Amino acid sequence: MGTAHDATGNGAQVRQNFHADCEAAVNRMVNMELYASYVYLSMSYYFDHDDVAFKHIAKFLKEQSYEEREHAEKFLTYQNKQGGQVTLQDIKVNKYFNEYPESTLLDLHKLLCDFLESEYLEEQVKAIKVLGDHLTNLKRLGVPQNGFVPL
Repeated sequence: MGTAHDATGNGAQVRQNFHADCEAAVNRMVNMELYASYVYLSMSYYFDHDDVAFKHIAKFLKEQSYEEREHAEKFLTYQNKQGGQVTLQDIKVNKYFNEYPESTLLDLHKLLCDFLESEYLEEQVKAIKVLGDHLTNLKRLGVPQNGFVPL
């Protein structure tokens, strides 16, 4: 079992029965949440551009970016409380987004069931519903559906 380390390389003073697999899974979730935040922010500014001008969609996407960053911060706080070590990765295009969030969330759910149920899953369901509503409204407006958002 690995140990958490502080900035000096010393082991964490308090490790709350936190297995290395849990620590690694939390770090993966943090990185996926930050990547999602980055993508939403990029899309927000695309829609805010004067030649696109979908201000309400831009605002919604910016809010989603903020929420994803908040999710990452909750996982980071949890990691620290458990005595785990935070490991952030570089943000790379499509590294996480194709698998986000289903497969990793299911794996993490097995490890961190209570934390996820109280802090995370309900919010994801609500966000998916809002996105679906927005897509329905865009279809009603006749917005093209074939890759109109470059990333």
